[in-house]
Amino acid sequence: MGSPVIVEKRDVPLSELAVMEFGNKPSDGGNLLLSRDELQSLGLTEAQREKFIRRIYGSQDFINSGTRFCIWIEDGRLSEAQKIHALNERIEAVRVLRLASPDKGARTVLAKRPHQLKLMRIGNTRTIVVPSVSSERRPYLPVGIVDEHTTLTNLAFGLYDAPLWNLAIIASRLHLTWVATVCGKLKTDFRYSNTLGWNTFPLPVLTEKMRADLTHCAEDILLARERHFPATIADLYDPDKMPTDFQAAHDRNDEVLSASTSAAASRTTPSGLRGCSTFTPR
Repeated sequence: MGSPVIVEKRDVPLSELAVMEFGNKPSDGGNLLLSRDELQSLGLTEAQREKFIRRIYGSQDFINSGTRFCIWIEDGRLSEAQKIHALNERIEAVRVLRLASPDKGARTVLAKRPHQLKLMRIGNTRTIVVPSVSSERRPYLPVGIVDEHTTLTNLAFGLYDAPLWNLAIIASRLHLTWVATVCGKLKTDFRYSNTLGWNTFPLPVLTEKMRADLTHCAEDILLARERHFPATIADLYDPDKMPTDFQAAHDRNDEVLSASTSAAASRTTPSGLRGCSTFTPR
């Protein structure tokens, strides 16, 4: 038996994986986040919605196909947004809330930009979404992709404009096993951690061909989901109801990842983890 390996949090990925970050913490008192009815009540034109509104997901929104929106105002469009009464009212409400906050950062920094969420992270072309909490009953971690008009709350993680093969890693049984071992839990549900579950994942250096193969696997998983629209992530990953073609796409992804990592590990393994048979999560 090999020596134990202690798995500790890391700020950056151990391997060649893309950076995974939290979504955007609102810190808004509910003024920047909108239900469908609240969005309708703003009375915005289609052009104004295109400029100032984005769809937003947390973990449960993404898993259950919930619908929420957020006010999204870039600095260069602030003066235009302030001329719209419904938007300016909400901006001012956020300013008042943040100025009254016991948190110094909210009073001195965030209050100066009340038109924005605490963070303004969004993909230029797409974002790979990883819910922070998901049921332990699912045979795979729920993961997906959203477009450039969609952002995330801090209850989900995002890989912004990342190569699609990263999705194949997250969607694998191999990664689920790693996360189940090194990450914590909320009651019995998996509680994902970017610093402990993603940044520590010991992926060997993959060739371009391996990345291309995994990209095809990720595309097949996404296409299989589309064939079952409007089924939600919760529906599709129900272990008792998982569609045959969807399961087959995941099985193929597992096979390709296993073959790729085995071949890559025979050449090199990051941080000397090769040959270690046990580890102690911290």
